[in-house]
Amino acid sequence: MTRLPRSGADAFRLLPIAAALVLASVPAHGQEAAPATVEACTAVEVDAARLACYDAAMKREGTSPQQADAQAADAREFKQAVAEYRKLDRKALPAGERARRVVSDLFGSEHGAASLNASIANAGKGGLLDSRWELARDSKLGTFNFRAYKPVYLMPAFWSSDPNEQPTSSNPEMPPQSGELSDVEAKFQLSFKTKAVENLFGDNGDIWMGYTQTSRWQVYNSENSRPFRETNYEPEVMLVFRNGYSLGGWRGRMLGIGINHQSNGRADPLSRSWNRVVVNVGLDRDNWALMLRPWWRLSDGDEDENPGIENYIGRGDATLVYTRGGHEFSLMARHSLRGGEDSRGAVQLDWGFPLTRTLRGHLQVFDGYGESLIDYDHRATYIGLGVSLLEWF
Repeated sequence: MTRLPRSGADAFRLLPIAAALVLASVPAHGQEAAPATVEACTAVEVDAARLACYDAAMKREGTSPQQADAQAADAREFKQAVAEYRKLDRKALPAGERARRVVSDLFGSEHGAASLNASIANAGKGGLLDSRWELARDSKLGTFNFRAYKPVYLMPAFWSSDPNEQPTSSNPEMPPQSGELSDVEAKFQLSFKTKAVENLFGDNGDIWMGYTQTSRWQVYNSENSRPFRETNYEPEVMLVFRNGYSLGGWRGRMLGIGINHQSNGRADPLSRSWNRVVVNVGLDRDNWALMLRPWWRLSDGDEDENPGIENYIGRGDATLVYTRGGHEFSLMARHSLRGGEDSRGAVQLDWGFPLTRTLRGHLQVFDGYGESLIDYDHRATYIGLGVSLLEWF
């Protein structure tokens, strides 16, 4: 298997490059554009970012998700009525009713059908999930524009209740490794995605490529030369479809299926890696978004470095996000979906809160197994505090 960069120095060098790519996409995701005037927007090179800059400068307000959903519902109802009218025998109808059929034919023409289909395809436009995945027909911005993916943050203080000084693997051939660790370190995460293919099936079906990197840095451990304790690399590819169903007050917006690789780029006995097929189901309502992700591990055959990793990190997770007044709360829970001694999991709470116009504070609390790959079979509580450039939404 091809390895990603191994050393902490290599991971640190990626920080300014990835950060620049992600920051370039901020205006395209509903974040406040930095330029305050229309004239300043002319300097923005990326088309999607420039349009968002103009919208922000002009304080333009688009159609709300509720309005888009109502228009889509009306369009579906009208199309159904047209289909039923066409099934009737017109010769047996009164003149007035035949005239109504003529009107229905008008809206069933190529132009009328296209207008109705466009309204249906724009359901949820402007909602939380649409803002990040370009789900609505008129929200699509083309390919190979870098977009934010998972939260981007820097935590100068990341405390552990039980530092894992002897990381072990469930592989009996891999002996434990020991090292003195500080219980406070720094943690940062970079994450971005880009759309490689748009509208693979008519006006639906986009292929996204994503990358997330999370590092834990023993910056306060001067006795051991301040090493990077662990860096996890997570590239993935996902095929995303727009949905439009309702479920108990929630709106089903997206369905994705993809391949996910996660590793720490280290040599045995500290090597950790696995591959998964991940299904992503996204729903939202008002200021809430819910992401459900079951996954299935792909076997590494006889070279399995971490057998049983899914009994610790889990076989699926759920993330609930709520936004209000510049604050954003997210709760992630995952579980092995097994009972007895294999019943394990984790929960993580993140709170992003405004500090300045473009910068947020970020508080993170984690409890359970698998905060990082090196600790996949180690349970501890972690608390981190720092700043965030981008949250989920």
